[in-house]
Amino acid sequence: MASILDEYEDSLYRSAAVQHSRASVGIPHSGYVNARLEKETPIFNKQRIDFAPPEKINSLVVSSNQLCMSLGKDTLLRIDLGKPDEPNQVELGRKDEAKVYKMFLDHTGSHLLIALNTSECLYLNRSVQKVRALSRWKGHLIESVGWNKFLGTETNTGPILVGTAQGQIFEAEISVSEGSLFSTNPDQYFRQVYTLEEESGPAPVCCLEIERGIEGKFFIIATTQKRLFQFVGKVPEGTEQQGFSSIFALHADHLPSFREFPASFGFSEIAFYTPKLRSNPRSFAWMMGNGVLYGTLDYSRPDSILSDERVWVYPSDIDITVNKPISIVLTQFHFLLLLPDRVKAVCTLNGQVVFQDIFLEKFGLLTRMIKDPTVQQIWIHTEKVVFRYHVQRESRDVWKMYMNMNKFDLAKEYCKDRPECLDIVLAKEAEHCFQNKRYLDSAKCYALTQNYFEEIALKFIEAKQEEALMEFLIKKLSNLKPSEKTQTTLLTTWLTELYLNWLGVLEGDPSQRNLYLDTREKFRTFLSSPKNKDCLYNNRASIYELLASHGDTEHMVYFAVIMQDYERVVAHHCQHDEYDEALNVLSRHRDEKLFYKFSPVLIQHIPKKVVDAWISMGSRLDARNLIPALVNYSQSASTQQINEAIRYMEFCVYQLEETQQAIHNYLLSLYALCRPDSLLSYLEQAGTNPNRIHYDLKYALRLCAEHGHHHACVHIYKVMELYEEAVDLALQVDVDLAKSCADLPEDDEELRKKLWLKIARHVVQEEKDVKKAMACLSSCALLKIEDVLPFFPDFVTIDHFKEAICNSLEDYNKHIEELKREMEEATQSAKRIREDIQEMRNKYGSVEPQEKCAACDFPLLNRPFYLFLCGHMFHYDCLLQAVFPNLPAYKQAKLEDLQKKLAATSQPSKSHHRPKDTDTISLGKGQQSREQIKADIDDIVAAECVYCGELMIRSIDKPFIDPQKYEEEMQSWL
Repeated sequence: MASILDEYEDSLYRSAAVQHSRASVGIPHSGYVNARLEKETPIFNKQRIDFAPPEKINSLVVSSNQLCMSLGKDTLLRIDLGKPDEPNQVELGRKDEAKVYKMFLDHTGSHLLIALNTSECLYLNRSVQKVRALSRWKGHLIESVGWNKFLGTETNTGPILVGTAQGQIFEAEISVSEGSLFSTNPDQYFRQVYTLEEESGPAPVCCLEIERGIEGKFFIIATTQKRLFQFVGKVPEGTEQQGFSSIFALHADHLPSFREFPASFGFSEIAFYTPKLRSNPRSFAWMMGNGVLYGTLDYSRPDSILSDERVWVYPSDIDITVNKPISIVLTQFHFLLLLPDRVKAVCTLNGQVVFQDIFLEKFGLLTRMIKDPTVQQIWIHTEKVVFRYHVQRESRDVWKMYMNMNKFDLAKEYCKDRPECLDIVLAKEAEHCFQNKRYLDSAKCYALTQNYFEEIALKFIEAKQEEALMEFLIKKLSNLKPSEKTQTTLLTTWLTELYLNWLGVLEGDPSQRNLYLDTREKFRTFLSSPKNKDCLYNNRASIYELLASHGDTEHMVYFAVIMQDYERVVAHHCQHDEYDEALNVLSRHRDEKLFYKFSPVLIQHIPKKVVDAWISMGSRLDARNLIPALVNYSQSASTQQINEAIRYMEFCVYQLEETQQAIHNYLLSLYALCRPDSLLSYLEQAGTNPNRIHYDLKYALRLCAEHGHHHACVHIYKVMELYEEAVDLALQVDVDLAKSCADLPEDDEELRKKLWLKIARHVVQEEKDVKKAMACLSSCALLKIEDVLPFFPDFVTIDHFKEAICNSLEDYNKHIEELKREMEEATQSAKRIREDIQEMRNKYGSVEPQEKCAACDFPLLNRPFYLFLCGHMFHYDCLLQAVFPNLPAYKQAKLEDLQKKLAATSQPSKSHHRPKDTDTISLGKGQQSREQIKADIDDIVAAECVYCGELMIRSIDKPFIDPQKYEEEMQSWL
């Protein structure tokens, strides 16, 4: 068998196809050009299948890409359209004259029912090769089957409905066993649930459809020749497997709802359109005697699923008595009618025939038309030939129909990916709204079109629809690209002018108050729009001029805030004496430069609030830049107002810990002027270290002197370490203050004595108070009675000094006795030291022959050694090796020098002819020098035990291995 998928036979079939030409719609003012480079393919594209059947085709069904056809009397051909080159042929195995009457294939393509004209029914599963007879179905001529799309699987149909030619509706279930495929009868049960009747009695059940709505509600649609029945009912959750008997039982006593039409041509057929796989159908088309009943399916309705019904009569060239329709197929926007020699496609929107395809006589009469709902392909066959239609871009011209019906929303939905068509729809909608005086809606649509801007604007101006014009401009502005800066500027400026005019008109009419507020809000939204921000900012000068020309200061301020032109806002408030508002703007936006600029004005009127705002700004403000405002303010203000300046300066000094000299100097000047009590506490808190004082000492001294603050001057003198000046000034104020100054130079006793003598002279000569002068002697240990006596006049009697002189003599005696005692103690100490030295010279220690060096662990007596009081013993060379690296550099150099000298003294003399006396003298001098060198070496090397002395303590943080030799040592261990 040849491949089912083959090329079109264009030259043979397209000559017979009639496609209605579509009228071109001009776009006189559009920016789009509708240029199509290729010829557009038809919506319904026919393809003849390259297949020559060996016998005539009796019946054909397709579902889920599975095609089954009955050939001749006893042959069944199954084809998986995904593998068209692998057809499967099955023999029915009938020996009698039975013929295939109809075939039914479920939605999965797995279950095939074959109805015979002998009132028998056969079953074939996709996975098997053997056809089985359904014994329970015998005696019934099957007309229709309602498949269960919700419970059906590849091995089980679930409860299904079967319609017969006698008007009976049966419920049945077919199941294929997993183990041995047909070990039992496939038909599980077959029971009657209802009988459909017309006026004349029972009528054949032409079609059956089962759909499930919301909340477990089921809708069953059944049709006869003239009636369309609906059975509605709920199947309890969990009992769906038990079938639909409960739904039919609800209508046992009365007829269900139905639609009836008078005419009939002996049968009817219903088709459904399902947009997506495994979804519910959305629309239906019922072909019957009076035409095609078309409508949508609304699953939310309680009693009837059918909605928006209308009947499309058959085209005028169809005479149901001669060439009545055979089959119907429904797509999204069309239903196709199969006639004996042609196919007609009718649009469901307007009932017009949009497609007609006439078949040649050589193919024979058309027999059947069906649609595969999963791939949306339409199949037609005669007894000899099979055709297939592809539906391509069915919605391409639907927009035009909706537009002509004034259903603009639907029209836009179906041309949203075709801008040239969308522009036509929008223009038509805009014109429609304009003619119906819906000017705002018209403006919104016009703004989305490519029509000439000037024409539309003049149209609204001529109609005196300023509000609609504004709406048009706003929408047009929102659609502009960022690169279209000129257009954006023009529209923005024009809109601003229109808003201001409109607000001016509404403001003077009290009856339009609500409209005025609404328009004002829209204007402010327009000004604050982020999209318009850059344009408004670049043209803010023009906007300011427009606002000023209309005298709209309110919106001028509002616009300035949006533009963050807070300087203009604050200046406006200050000009209108709205100082609190100006300060609120400054506080809200916290701009330091604006604070510096406007603080001199604001502090004159609201000083406390201004200072509070400064404090809230904290360290963001540089107090030095605010000093001019404070100086100008303090010169013309009262003491109470100056306190605000002091409060801010104190905040800077104590809270912000400012160190700028200008700030501290200004605070000092304020203290000196208004708060003398705080002046001294500030100076004392600043400390006495000149390096840590942030005010100018000389400026502070001059300032305090000008205002007569002597205590403060004394303190500054003390800080400057001018103690004589401090004492001289303190004596003018308080003697006790002078005394505290006199004790300050602790390291200079001569100066202290001099200062105290000044105090004593002042007390004696100025105050003439002998007792107080004597008290000075007790306050300073450096003063003696003899130092003070010259200051007293000659007529002063000795009685005034008797006690002081006696005390002085007693002190001298005590000092002499103390010196004697110290001399005796020194003599005794020297004597004990001499005894200890003598004892040390005679001190010795015993060394056993087996003793070993504490460093090298070799016998000690083999080489010169040292014995320490702690008991450790070292060879000379071992001790030298341990001590030398830890000696200071200068001691290392000295030790090396002594070793060289010692080596030089140990060399024998080269002269062998010297006199004896001379040699003796030289030897004696050399021996004495050698002993001295060795003693010096001992003092360095053996000053202390290397294990018990300070050397061991100082080396506790040194590593055991020299860092420079660490790598070498580590490699030696590997």
